[in-house]
Amino acid sequence: MYRNIIQPKVINGFFDDLLQGGIHKVWNEADNLINNGHTPVNIQETDKAYELSVIAPGLSKEVFKINVDKNVLSISYQHPEDKATPENETKWLRKEFKNRSFKRSFTLNEKTDVAGITAKYTDGILTLTLSKKEQPAVTVQEIVVD
Repeated sequence: MYRNIIQPKVINGFFDDLLQGGIHKVWNEADNLINNGHTPVNIQETDKAYELSVIAPGLSKEVFKINVDKNVLSISYQHPEDKATPENETKWLRKEFKNRSFKRSFTLNEKTDVAGITAKYTDGILTLTLSKKEQPAVTVQEIVVD
């Protein structure tokens, strides 16, 4: 009844990777899938604004750099480097966290009110709210031909 739910080829490939390359190969491949050069971003639209959410756990709000130049919104951050101090030397037994930097750019459309962009960082998610400009009402006008 359930024989087609789990694909043997996928499971066998996982175990082959695990046995031949070790857990590091499996983790590196998973890491490449998740972080294929881009930090995940969600964008949604409401009637009054666009909301852009960037997943960025473990950071402080001070490391983010957000700017708009010629209708291009750029978001970036640089992970702070681990700095050992003489009084607090740490001997790492294992260190799998990677210090990564991030930069994404988005072209804004003519509906975006650049002056109305706000940002907040809560629970590992950077959320930018991009207000929409008030669009002039379309008026219907009859043109008389001379």
